[in-house]
Amino acid sequence: MRIALISEHANPLAATGGSGAGGQHVHVAELSAALADDGHEVRVYTRHDAPGPPTTGPVGGPVGDGPVVVPVPVGPPHPTARGDLPAYLPEFGAWLGDRWRDGAWRPDVVHAHFWTSGVAALTASRRTGVPVVLTYHALGVALRDRGTGRQRRIGYERALGHGVHRVVAQCQQEVGDLIRMGVPRGRISVVPPGVDQRRFTPDGPRAARHAGRPRILTVGRLTEQQGMTDVIRAMRAVPEAECVVVGGPADATVADDPSARELRSLAEACGVAGRLRLVGAVSRDELPAWYRSADLVVAAARQEPFGLPPLEAMACGVPVVGTAVGGHPDTIVDGLTGDLVPPRDPVALGAAIRRLLRDPTTRFTYATAALDRVRSAYPWQRSAEQLVDIYATVGGLRAVA
Repeated sequence: MRIALISEHANPLAATGGSGAGGQHVHVAELSAALADDGHEVRVYTRHDAPGPPTTGPVGGPVGDGPVVVPVPVGPPHPTARGDLPAYLPEFGAWLGDRWRDGAWRPDVVHAHFWTSGVAALTASRRTGVPVVLTYHALGVALRDRGTGRQRRIGYERALGHGVHRVVAQCQQEVGDLIRMGVPRGRISVVPPGVDQRRFTPDGPRAARHAGRPRILTVGRLTEQQGMTDVIRAMRAVPEAECVVVGGPADATVADDPSARELRSLAEACGVAGRLRLVGAVSRDELPAWYRSADLVVAAARQEPFGLPPLEAMACGVPVVGTAVGGHPDTIVDGLTGDLVPPRDPVALGAAIRRLLRDPTTRFTYATAALDRVRSAYPWQRSAEQLVDIYATVGGLRAVA
């Protein structure tokens, strides 16, 4: 099957080559690789945002052995604010439509990632008749901003839910959000992402740690939405432990980052500054060593479309305490593979951390069950197979007017 993935602002090459990759970069990179491993011909289209002429290149390995990234030459040849991207979507979609209609390669199905990619995909679909599948990754209804930009985005997302041939949700909470947004239930399928179980394993090197001090690890951007402030406040309940935060800007610049300074100030106010370490961003290859070094991983997001860190930690054999938002209740089985607590509740979070740190038997039981669950339910190959079934179902459909 010929499969086109559109990820207009998240180039999967960033996930394979550096520390600046977010969840969508990783998702598209690993999904495209899994589809290619299954024998499908995969091309990933992303906006050309670098100096020099756009050149097609592989996600990994030589051309022909895996998915290929095709840069689309629209907009300025440098990274731009996400809020400016909608202006380039009609041209992006027209470029795709012309290329597929007149070129030698035409996909059987298009899988768009994020709403902006969905707009471009539908533009191309109307020129070519190629059916469109959409994964939102995040919804505008979850944004705290109440401005006109958010309302415009929600309007696009609602229209896309009616315009595409199938919407792929990542968790059950997203299904409910989509239905409340007006997307017909019959258009929605649930396919969670997977985790790279060749990279994230219990065996391998561990990052160095403070002798005799338990380690709490949290991974993510240094934002309020990721619940970093709640983790720092929760550390007051575990005075014997250190808190290591992986994420944000690179290590050389994290000291100057405004969000990092705010977290340090909060840690000072809470009396835990001496036990807080901000590592900054690390590469995908380095990340497993940090998971393996932890006694416990905390995923305290206040709002989370899905969240890869809990899966990655579980694949490394580390128990997780997570907030009951987004995909966390799907991946973390409360009381079996980890604990779930309410979001925005540092007291409950601290109590859960304290209980598990003082109970090594339960931590071992959780870690063993978590590893079994990830291996059986969350390999990327399983996600790819489920998506191929969806692609085959919509493959005979034509573009929606």
